[in-house]
Amino acid sequence: MKILVGQLNPRVGDIESNAERILEWIRTAQSRGADLLVFPELVLCGYPPEDLLLRDSMKLRIDRAINQIAHEVGNLTVILGYPDYRDGKTWNAAGVLRDGALHEVYYKCELPNYRVFDEKRYFVPGSQPCVVDVAGVRVGLAICEDVWHLGPVAAAVAAGADLILAINASPFHSRKHEQRLETVRQQVLAHAKPLLYVNMVGGQDELVFDGDSFMLNAQGVQVYQSRWFTECLDTILYDGSSGAVQAQMADLPDECGAIYEALVLAVRDYVGKNGFPGALLGLSGGIDSALTLAVAVDALGAGRVQAVMMPFHYTADISKVAAEQQATLMGVDYRSIPIESVYDAFENVLASEFSGLPVDVTEQNLQSRIRGVILMALSNKRGALVLTTGNKSEVAVGYSTLYGDMAGGFDVLKDLFKTRVYDLARWRNKQSPCIPQEVIDRPPSAELAPGQVDQDSLPDYDLLDQILHFYIEQDRSAAAIIEAGFDAATVERVIKLVDRNEYKRRQAPVGPRVSQRAFGRDRRYPITNGWRPGD
Repeated sequence: MKILVGQLNPRVGDIESNAERILEWIRTAQSRGADLLVFPELVLCGYPPEDLLLRDSMKLRIDRAINQIAHEVGNLTVILGYPDYRDGKTWNAAGVLRDGALHEVYYKCELPNYRVFDEKRYFVPGSQPCVVDVAGVRVGLAICEDVWHLGPVAAAVAAGADLILAINASPFHSRKHEQRLETVRQQVLAHAKPLLYVNMVGGQDELVFDGDSFMLNAQGVQVYQSRWFTECLDTILYDGSSGAVQAQMADLPDECGAIYEALVLAVRDYVGKNGFPGALLGLSGGIDSALTLAVAVDALGAGRVQAVMMPFHYTADISKVAAEQQATLMGVDYRSIPIESVYDAFENVLASEFSGLPVDVTEQNLQSRIRGVILMALSNKRGALVLTTGNKSEVAVGYSTLYGDMAGGFDVLKDLFKTRVYDLARWRNKQSPCIPQEVIDRPPSAELAPGQVDQDSLPDYDLLDQILHFYIEQDRSAAAIIEAGFDAATVERVIKLVDRNEYKRRQAPVGPRVSQRAFGRDRRYPITNGWRPGD
């Protein structure tokens, strides 16, 4: 049996364009003599479609697309993920199309409703297995969460399946591949049946789908691996009688490489799928904006990226030199727009209001907000998307300015702790030099006051990020973190900062999720609450 894996990058809600892409790949599969072509979960509408599923016209568009696709499949068997509407209910479905018709439909049994998933809001669960004959092989279907539970795969095997086929819209986070592989291996070994895992690829708001399609044989040995973070139409030759498989085993990136590629794909798809001609950012000479620029250029190409330095009295010469050096090295449009005159104008306007009051963080925030206004003005004039540069450490503790450095449309580093930012900067420079070494080596600073460094306001990032990891990603209490060996006063201070800055995070731009728990879909806390930080 010749199986083609359709690791496709759909656009959420664009049913017609998705259908056209699906048809293109069907024609290619037919020209290659394939028996079976497999697409990911909900590929026809994209994932997650969210409340688009509640639109009255969704059913009409899906039905029209299914009929159009079925008309062209011929004797090729196509497994297609889509939302199925029947009797006033909606199912997450895998349709079996061949000979000009939709022959069988499998409904996802296990609906995830945790972390980034919200499927019980939209779908009702299925309860029956679906096993179809393809070129003499009995193929049992499963959809994503189904393979993380015992029941659905066991039911397919009991119904006579010789091969399990799981279609997925499984988002990336660091080390997700290992989790998927181990989960699927447990299913395979429990039933002594091979399993093909076909996953979606692409960026969708804060989610990134890495592809990572793979197959294990009946002994739990991996026999196929797709490339990550790219569309592909791979061929698997499967001998149903012997279980032998001929397929590619693509090389996988290391952890930093995978995270970096996820960021690149997220930026490329957010800019491209939303129709922006390009992106721009404030290039400060610091590590965060330096890494953001590298990702943006790798995602979009230098011709679609603009970098803007906005120096003030406190901007060090090394910052100006490093920013220009990186912009030149990466070939982007680079501008320097000093903000002293704008700042002076604001001070004159506010002089009477500030009279008799000491200089404080207000003046620092004013600098940041001026820069935000300039970037947004350039964005409005040219249509480019402003990329913000806040990292997860800063976003967590509120070390950022509303309507200042938070002003923009997409925060590339939002789910990267500061220590990880440095890791990725070093990793990227090993691929080809792009970030000046002095940017990596110098102490981090917002440069909003004379001689300022981040550690004037925050614990050392090595310490801060460990506490934040325990509190945000592992949901540990203050008491548990202190018990793990951290200073009580420092832990309590950090947790108070995290809790009191939820209001800022609600107003922050989205950014790609690359950890197991990111701000946004993953972590939802009330802004106004009386919860005690020590609990």
